[in-house]
Amino acid sequence: MIFIGQILILLLKIFFWIIILQVVLSWLIAFDVINVRNQKAVNLIQLLNKITDPVFRPLRKFIPSIGGIDITPIIVIFAISILQNIIANIFIYQTGL
Repeated sequence: MIFIGQILILLLKIFFWIIILQVVLSWLIAFDVINVRNQKAVNLIQLLNKITDPVFRPLRKFIPSIGGIDITPIIVIFAISILQNIIANIFIYQTGL
């Protein structure tokens, strides 16, 4: 059971870094550091969007952007942190450590 908990926590960590990468890329695009006419950049952006949109899209219906800034990634990162703590606590208490 500990192995399952570690896998879940690892997947949440990977998703966390995907969100961070997507946010950084969006800033680089906004400040015109990354050229969106570059096909490799577009492919990477589309891949990241395909991974994160199933989580972001439902939240964006309820959470408006504040001053033109999308705070959905911040909320998802906060939720990931909470989930990691819950998973760790469940598997620690289950094993009796």
